[in-house]
Amino acid sequence: MTLKFARLGTAGNEQPAVIAQDADGNEKYFSLATLTTDIDGGFLAADGIARTREALKSGNLREIHAEGQRIGAPVARPGSVICIGLNYTAHAAESGATPPEVPVVFLKPTNTITGPFDAAPIPPSSEKYDWEVELGIVIGREASYLSSVQEAAACIAGYTVTNDLSEREYQIPGAAGQWTKGKSLPASTPIGPWLVPASEVDAGNLGLRTWVNGEVRQDSNTSDMIFDPATVVHHLSQYMVLEPGDVILTGTPEGVALSGRFPYIQPGDVVELEVDGLGRQRQEYYRAQAGGSGSSGSQASASFAGTNA
Repeated sequence: MTLKFARLGTAGNEQPAVIAQDADGNEKYFSLATLTTDIDGGFLAADGIARTREALKSGNLREIHAEGQRIGAPVARPGSVICIGLNYTAHAAESGATPPEVPVVFLKPTNTITGPFDAAPIPPSSEKYDWEVELGIVIGREASYLSSVQEAAACIAGYTVTNDLSEREYQIPGAAGQWTKGKSLPASTPIGPWLVPASEVDAGNLGLRTWVNGEVRQDSNTSDMIFDPATVVHHLSQYMVLEPGDVILTGTPEGVALSGRFPYIQPGDVVELEVDGLGRQRQEYYRAQAGGSGSSGSQASASFAGTNA
């Protein structure tokens, strides 16, 4: 049974849900309120995915109607958002960089996370705001000083779609570069729509695509990754403690605006991203106003039926 975990509702009030297929292959939506208050590290660490399967088999979950509800990030605010840079061979080439021999690691603030369909602010002074479709890893158990890649694979609860929005003018100029400045802007990490269990995903062979105003920008496959997800988790565990619910962005393939082949994101642009089997995102961009909160707080609703990409 293929499961998709999601969080539905207004920002800060999302409710946990699971999407499952019935015997006829029709998707139905069920509340997880009897199992957990949220899809978070505690739920994942306590065998939440396995308990959900059992509850579905036993008929113990209430069916719900999700039509028109906002879809939030599929995992509640994690302790850490860890990112891998230059992890696709072709993207390293278009960036003018030598493919790394060890993973390039940086962090994003967790307050950058937003839903996959929420309106997206371009920073007031930004001129080079860029998209990055990425395969996201969600950690399911604590990982520290793991002894093998196989042990690391067992720590992955599931996968999701992520967009690592990046302001290149903030990120790159200067002798040392300023990746944190370019990667920490409000609402710059749309995640979702779903979390799909790792057992149901062939992470080494997934198509990734991005469209801007309906035109293809990125069209690649995770097979072009330099460091696969389990290798990334093993490597990170040697330098930090990964906790249940943490999210790892595994890098973007070629086709970003930084390549010089495409214009950067402008107000009014629509960016859509998808990863095979993990769903599709859609963001409409607007210019944030200086002196404000950095985000208008506007939210977009999306039908689950319309996001089954």
